Amino acid sequence: MSPNTCWLCKIFRAEENGISSKVSLEEVLQWSQSFEKLITSKYGPMIYKIYLKTEHSDENIDFWLACEAYKKIMSQRKRISVARKLFTSYIQSQAPNEINIDSPVRKAIIRNIQEPTQSCFDEAQRIIYMHMERDSYPRFLESEFYQKLKHSLQTNDNNSMVN
Repeated sequence: MSPNTCWLCKIFRAEENGISSKVSLEEVLQWSQSFEKLITSKYGPMIYKIYLKTEHSDENIDFWLACEAYKKIMSQRKRISVARKLFTSYIQSQAPNEINIDSPVRKAIIRNIQEPTQSCFDEAQRIIYMHMERDSYPRFLESEFYQKLKHSLQTNDNNSMVN
């Protein structure tokens, strides 16, 4: 099976799970306006993650979303627990989902992990956001994956207007 077929399977699986039947053409078209619109929309992060899996970089969106959830934690005990999970999953050297951040940022997180604050992952999250915005987001918009999703929704929209 070619890599092109693989993403098609994922769209169809997503369709079976009701994702692409729930996402609107309007939402999908807004994604091309800015990375911010994609990542803050209802279904954008989910669809973008499916695409990032084809590039083997879905750890970026996972980390970014995990940081968004982390910032909302109010309990210090839970914050410590989640901070350690984020560290072992994404930050430490050879982590299973290691993200691409520079050494000073990694070292700052290591220093702060004992007493983690709400903002201790902010710089790493900002770097990952920039990686996605500059690198994978433009490729996503040009990808057959995004173009076919948009086209299928435009076709569905046109069909529903006719019926």
